[in-house]
Amino acid sequence: MTRNDLRNIAIIAHVDHGKTTLVDEMLKQGGIFRENQVVRDRVMDSGALERERGITILSKNTSLFYNGVKINIIDTPGHADFGGEVERVLQMVDGVLLLVDAFEGPMPQTRFVLERALALGHTIIVVVNKVDRPDARPEEIEDEVLELLLDLDASEEQLQSTFVYCSGREGTASLDYSDLGDNLIPLFNEIIEKVPAPEGDPELPLQMLVSSIDYNEYVGRIAIGRIKQGTVKQGQEVVVTNYHGDQTPRRGKVVNLYQIDGLTRDAVDSAQFGDIVCVSGVENITIGDTICAPDAPEPLPFVKISEPTIEMTFSVNDSPFAGREGKYVTSRQLRDRLFKELLKDVSLRVSETDTTESFNVAGRGEMHLSILIETMRREGYELQVSTPRVLFHEENGKRMEPVERVTIDVPEECVGSVMEKMGVRKGQLVEMHPTGSRMRLEFLIPSRGLFGYRSEFLTDTKGEGILNTIFEGYEEYKGEIPTRQVGSLVAYETGTAVTYGLFNAQERGTLFIPAQTEVYEGMIIGSNPKAEDLVVNVCKTKHLTNTRASGSDDSLRLTPPRVMSLEESLEFISDDELVEVTPESIRLRKKILSNQQRAKITHRK
Repeated sequence: MTRNDLRNIAIIAHVDHGKTTLVDEMLKQGGIFRENQVVRDRVMDSGALERERGITILSKNTSLFYNGVKINIIDTPGHADFGGEVERVLQMVDGVLLLVDAFEGPMPQTRFVLERALALGHTIIVVVNKVDRPDARPEEIEDEVLELLLDLDASEEQLQSTFVYCSGREGTASLDYSDLGDNLIPLFNEIIEKVPAPEGDPELPLQMLVSSIDYNEYVGRIAIGRIKQGTVKQGQEVVVTNYHGDQTPRRGKVVNLYQIDGLTRDAVDSAQFGDIVCVSGVENITIGDTICAPDAPEPLPFVKISEPTIEMTFSVNDSPFAGREGKYVTSRQLRDRLFKELLKDVSLRVSETDTTESFNVAGRGEMHLSILIETMRREGYELQVSTPRVLFHEENGKRMEPVERVTIDVPEECVGSVMEKMGVRKGQLVEMHPTGSRMRLEFLIPSRGLFGYRSEFLTDTKGEGILNTIFEGYEEYKGEIPTRQVGSLVAYETGTAVTYGLFNAQERGTLFIPAQTEVYEGMIIGSNPKAEDLVVNVCKTKHLTNTRASGSDDSLRLTPPRVMSLEESLEFISDDELVEVTPESIRLRKKILSNQQRAKITHRK
């Protein structure tokens, strides 16, 4: 039986190519909002972090109706570090809209998500977005996409993919790039014509694969997935199984059943094959589980999620300022929060260490883990994190390390400095070609070679460079890579930083803190251009004398400090340093706070 009243699609693309903006317009023209309703931009980016950074972090479901057909849409993240989100939601759909920027063309993440979609045999509709850009080059982009499809061994049908030319911001689409069109109707028509309708049998025993998990304080875990076959009803008894046999089948009950309608979840009594539904009431359900009928517990295969590539140590905050600003400060609270995150994030790994105070957390990249840290600090957690380290593994007795494919887009005059820095970091140039007045370079570089490079890259390219990475695979260990070239300015004593002390310290390097900041012994307050640590006393005040020139203190001028963001702090620290993260502050510190003790260890070495 075929359900012609339903289509399931995902929108996949590289970061910042306009997926969420296009979904906004699709919802508006699909009649989800009232005529006079005030709707904010990027309505699908519901998280505060997503709106601030302008990126999608979690994949989200929505739907609209067009000509009596319900179109379920899944908006997916475009950043490589959240690729685990994309891999699992592709299981829920029959076709994908591959979004490509009309100037940038296919980028690293475009390749990654397209490869996953082709492997599942999905129908591809290529959407060339931002065709209203003055520098758009739709003809060349079409050739680049076809080359990519050939490169990824697409089938004959997939090579015949339709090209739709859109402006997500203006809400227009057409099949001819010389004509911008008036609305998105050509895109809707292509979705209904080209994306296969779900097929199945409502009479067969129920099978539903859980591809996503949501959590609600009142009803607990909510499983989101697509019904492969059969029918599910509210109050129905079910059995939960797993394809990889991680757990024995267990019984449960569907307490609440919802379908997604626009931006809301509507309670329904029943749903059948092809529908994407949300189920609550089944205990301890997780991503990859299959909800089955009790008399036929057959699990569905689930895609194996790519392994993490980097690891950091999260530990309890033990600095002199611990417990001042955070709400959750104990190791038990930290442990509970990290293991709770595992329920939602399939790309994350958390393991215990030999102490109860710290945990090893592995993820897809620095961005992946920094988003988790930022989320936790906003929830009121206090913690310390170490410098990121790559995860090596052995193959045939050889030490293998993760390698990234880096695409760099820079003005022509900056190419020399980028090539020099990448060479030092064991980067291997794969491709180089001009795009307009800029150059596009592609490198293969060990993941650890990128640690600390992004801020350097922005300085070298005067803020005009664009750098994108994607995990390429594992290669043999490339040898030592020089670490950071600067040292740290370390506070000599605990107290309050004063103008006089900072004025003397700023001659030694770049400061990270303004006057009147509370500091403690061993806290990092700046960077030293020489590759060695320097202890400075920023709490030192001027000695008072009987004779003082009026206004002499007013003449001290401080250079504005470099305020470090969380990502910059993680890039800056070296192996003997930590980042202290609290809801109100981000501080850098030495692992060993005592200056005397550190000096003894250095002397011994």
